[in-house]
Amino acid sequence: MTGSRYLAESLHAYGVSHVFFVPAVVLQAMAEMEDFGIRRVMTHGEKAAAYMADGFARASRRPGICLAQNIGASNLAAGLRDAYMARSPVIALTGGPTPRSHYRNFYQEIEDFTQFDPVTKFNARVEDPERLQDLLRQAFRTATSGSPGPTHLQLRGALGDSLEAEGDYTLVVEETHSRVPAYRPAPDGGDIKRALDMIAKATRPIIVAGGGVTISAAEAELRALAERLNIPVATSLNAKGSIADNHPLSVGVCGTYSRACANRAVAEADLVFFVGSRTGSQVTTNWTIPAPGTAVIQLDIDGEELGRNYPNSVSLLSDARIGLRMLLDAAVSKSATERCAWLTRIGALVEEWRALETPLLTSSAEPMRPERLCQAISDALPENGTVVVDTGHSGIWSGTMIDLNRPNQRFLRCAGSLGWSFPAAIGAKCALPDTPVVCFCGDGAFYYHIAELETAARFGLNLVVVVNNNAALNQEIPLFDKAYGGTQRGRAGEMWRFRPLDFAKIAESFDCAGIRVNRPQDLDGALRHALTLNRPVVIDATTDVNALARPAWGRPKGAY
Repeated sequence: MTGSRYLAESLHAYGVSHVFFVPAVVLQAMAEMEDFGIRRVMTHGEKAAAYMADGFARASRRPGICLAQNIGASNLAAGLRDAYMARSPVIALTGGPTPRSHYRNFYQEIEDFTQFDPVTKFNARVEDPERLQDLLRQAFRTATSGSPGPTHLQLRGALGDSLEAEGDYTLVVEETHSRVPAYRPAPDGGDIKRALDMIAKATRPIIVAGGGVTISAAEAELRALAERLNIPVATSLNAKGSIADNHPLSVGVCGTYSRACANRAVAEADLVFFVGSRTGSQVTTNWTIPAPGTAVIQLDIDGEELGRNYPNSVSLLSDARIGLRMLLDAAVSKSATERCAWLTRIGALVEEWRALETPLLTSSAEPMRPERLCQAISDALPENGTVVVDTGHSGIWSGTMIDLNRPNQRFLRCAGSLGWSFPAAIGAKCALPDTPVVCFCGDGAFYYHIAELETAARFGLNLVVVVNNNAALNQEIPLFDKAYGGTQRGRAGEMWRFRPLDFAKIAESFDCAGIRVNRPQDLDGALRHALTLNRPVVIDATTDVNALARPAWGRPKGAY
């Protein structure tokens, strides 16, 4: 068969339902996909295609596929940055140079292969078309094994057209690599016992759940273990939703985008159990919470991460679900009375935080407070709903202020690339067509890929985009205040302000529904109505440009 047919058959056999791309690339393979019902989602930019594949992968826990011709490869590589940071299984295919075109000023040819090195787990050239057989399997194998991540194959020919030739192809598919986690390694039994002994002796233990919990779909096991041992749970942004925000053991998101009660709880703990977390700077507030010297247990599927940032008292090399199940099976229940003082303290911290933030969450101020938008999303998002959020202020406000209390609600967050959320929400909706999907972003983020409104309309994707519209990148205000020595002057606003625009009208021009909300009392009705419409909806919510997210709670200097 041709390599084109082999690619189409292989993707189908791996369960791929959508590919995201900018034409023209692997044209014959795209035509062959017609026979297998694979939806080919043409986007308005390669970065958007990568973000859509990323959102698809995170929502479905299956590899997302994105493609670009040679001239668009650099843009696709840039789009993989977020997937790499978030450990998302995305497989990228691009065109590339041929031996005949090298060193001859071939049209649009730049050797960009190495640009994929820092943003992939596996980066390979398919120099002989028949090597697609083993290299495509390796791309799926690497993307889904251990800690997931993006992979890239460069095909010969600017459009990847080397696959159009016939060759000897045998379809071999490793179905275990059609999802994450592909394998679920179990921890050593002795390490399980040592971990439980440490937890039993701790006076103030806490669990910090990371993205590995959600990748492994270990939410039920996390909650069950916390309840059996009466241990409070904080989460990273990647694990938000793994325990309900109103659960008595939940303290919220910790780190730099965090609830003060979560950081304070982790700071006061005498034992921190990281589950599926790489203990990076964001979840630990730049490695200050927990303080150096705090006893740490860490469970992770990637052995290289065990003890990377904190010397572990016990390391558990394991898939999150399997490891938590083994702990659960071996654990002896800990009554609430045994940790009464600690649980009382946790309840007081959470209550204090809610008392501080409730006036903002329920504010009737105009222009609106962004926290009020988050409250409206909390109230309107139904069970099984998924919220997809951007970075910066959007990540802080949504991670701290949106409550996920209904069954099977999901939270997909940007790992750091402003503008990610809207294309990622499109990808998530493709993966979960029967699931309500709400995107929360600022106007600065929405501008990045606003053209994808046409894509959403073209495919009839009924997602809801809530735009926190303050006509500015207002998170930069304190930075420019400092740069100007305290008070901005002259034309400083040119560096962070936009012209006021009505995104609802823009949405309507793309044949989407648009709703503009200026008053907080109209938010709830607008969101509930938007979720009933069978089309893409943009809610333009005008908010106060001077509303800034609270900085993360940190230890006072000299506290340790």
